[in-house]
Order: sequence, then C-alpha cells, then structure tokens
Amino acid sequence: MFPRCWSVGQRDPPMPATDLAAEDELRLAVLLAGDVHAVRIDEGALQLHALTARGEARIALHPTGRPERYLMQLRERLAGHAMGSPGGYPVHLRRWTRSGHASPKSLQALLCLGEPEAVTAVALSAELTDELARRVWWAQPGADIARYMLGHTGVRGGTMGPTLAQYLVEHLPFEEDADAAMQSVTAIAAAGLLDEATRQRLWRAAQNRPHYLIGWLEHASQTLPPAPARELLPAWRDAADPWAGALQRWASAQGQGTLRALALALDKPPTHEAVYRVLDVTGTLFAPAPDAAPPPGLAAEAAALAALARASRRDAEPILARTSAVGPLMRRHLEPVLAPLRAGLRVLLAPAAPR
Repeated sequence: MFPRCWSVGQRDPPMPATDLAAEDELRLAVLLAGDVHAVRIDEGALQLHALTARGEARIALHPTGRPERYLMQLRERLAGHAMGSPGGYPVHLRRWTRSGHASPKSLQALLCLGEPEAVTAVALSAELTDELARRVWWAQPGADIARYMLGHTGVRGGTMGPTLAQYLVEHLPFEEDADAAMQSVTAIAAAGLLDEATRQRLWRAAQNRPHYLIGWLEHASQTLPPAPARELLPAWRDAADPWAGALQRWASAQGQGTLRALALALDKPPTHEAVYRVLDVTGTLFAPAPDAAPPPGLAAEAAALAALARASRRDAEPILARTSAVGPLMRRHLEPVLAPLRAGLRVLLAPAAPR
C-alpha cells in the first residue's frame, strides 16, 4: 500500500490560507480528500490533472489574478497538504532529492506537488519501485525520465521496463543531442531489453549514427550482429599461447562483428563525451593484453591487441582540454590518438594471409 499524499509524521496536515478561486478550492479539497497517487499541472491549459485510485481526474483552474502567481499559490496549497510545507517545494529538498537521496516515505508525497523537479527526484531515487515508476511516467513522460528509471533494477525487471525502453527506441530518430542518444542506447542495452527487432533497428540506424554503438558495446557487445569468421592460421591455434587464445576470440563470427561495430564507433565520434566513452570501452574490451612475448607468427596481431588494450580516455584528455571543437574538426585534433586504434582494428579484421 502506498500512502496518500500526507505529510510524513502528520495525520492531518494544516491547510494554509490561499487566494484560490472558491470553485477551485472546493474541487481541490474534494480531490485531496481521496486517494491521490500523482499530480501534474498543465500551465498552458490551466488545468490540474490527478492520478487517483479510481482513474484520472481533472480540475479546470480559474485564476483570480496573474496565472503564474495563481499557479504558485496552487503549488503552495499542494505542498501544504502533501508535505506540511505551505511555502511550496523547499529549496533544500530540491537539492537533496535531485541527488537521489529522497526518503522512501516522501516519494509518494513528492509526486503530489505538481512540481517537475520533484517528479525527477522520484525517478532518481534508489527506492524507486515499478509501481512508483508507473506513476512517475504518468506525471512526466520523457526521455530523461525514462533513462533515469531504467537505471533501477526493480524497474528494468518490472512492467515499466519494456515501456520505457520502447519509448527511448521510438524517440531516438528525433534526438538531436548525440550524447543524449548515446545515453538512451546505453540505458536500453544495460537493462537487457534489446530484443531481436530492437537490435536490428538499432544496427541499421547505427550505420549512419555510429555513436549509437558505444553504449551497446559497453553493455551488450555479445548481442551485436555477427560477421563472417576469420580463418585461423596454424600459429593461432596453439591453445597454450595466450596471444593465440585472444586471437581466436576475435577471429570468431561474434568477435568479428564486435570489431566491425567498434571500427564504426571509432571512425566518427561526434562529441567529447563520445570520444571518452569509446576509448574507455575499447580498452575494456581488449584488456588485459597477455604479458608473454608473442611468437613471431603473431607479432602484427599481438601489437594490434596490445595497442587496443591500452586505450583510455586519458589519451584524449590533454587534447580535448584545449578545444571545444566537435565533429570533424575535433576528430582532426584527435587523429594521433584514433589512427593507431583504427589501424589495429584493420589488422584484426583483415583476411588472414598465408604464412
């Protein structure tokens, strides 16, 4: 059972005096006497919407003065009822709850304030449940909220997980911010909600937007489309040699598919954040490189593996710290960092030459 929108520790919170229109005050009092799960305010249409145990309710508002002042008074009334805070959503609570530290007991109350910031606080809370996620999504659907909530295990495995993932997939073509798009794919991939149809759609889209692949490589590289396996030469088949074992992994159909995706992602990272993340994921995928010296027959491949295993955002930080450029100009600055990695991938992707 979730509590009604009462102040924590109070049975009957005080009802502060307001200047709301009499008809609005009456309808609001009737609404708040019931079981309210969440509130949102449509400032343009001047309407209050409520999610209740019996469904949705709506109150048309009748400002007695300036609409913005009237809406402030309305939110003060809601805060007084839900949290015993007649001054509205307190500034100190904004900072505390926005950092994910909202008390479990206060989450339901936060959803009854009609404050977008309070809804975000609930989405970020470590105490978020699948049911609270449903109420959050009713109150404030959007890409940021979906990404926040997919970060919670209880939401990913609940009824809301697929709903949020599907929204992010549908929203991706309209996301102009490359970093936000990366975050969306990361959230979907990390949640384990990449079904076959979603994978195919993302793969096709990533041919023109390779930054989509970064989060995919970080969290679900094993689900990337495979590519034709590379022929294993005799020197690669020595199971006792650690370099040969690493090459066998990358020569497989799944390994070649992952290499192709990484090559795409390294080719045109669009932003600083994309560069940092693709370098980190490169180092993670290939680390640790074997300590033993490679046999002569594996020298070129071993050098490629070692270079890729050393990749890190630290390689790009001295360059990117001196420029705000993005896109092609940024990549020109980064050519000394990116070129050796792309060269190493070409060695691992090239057909094996007879030796």
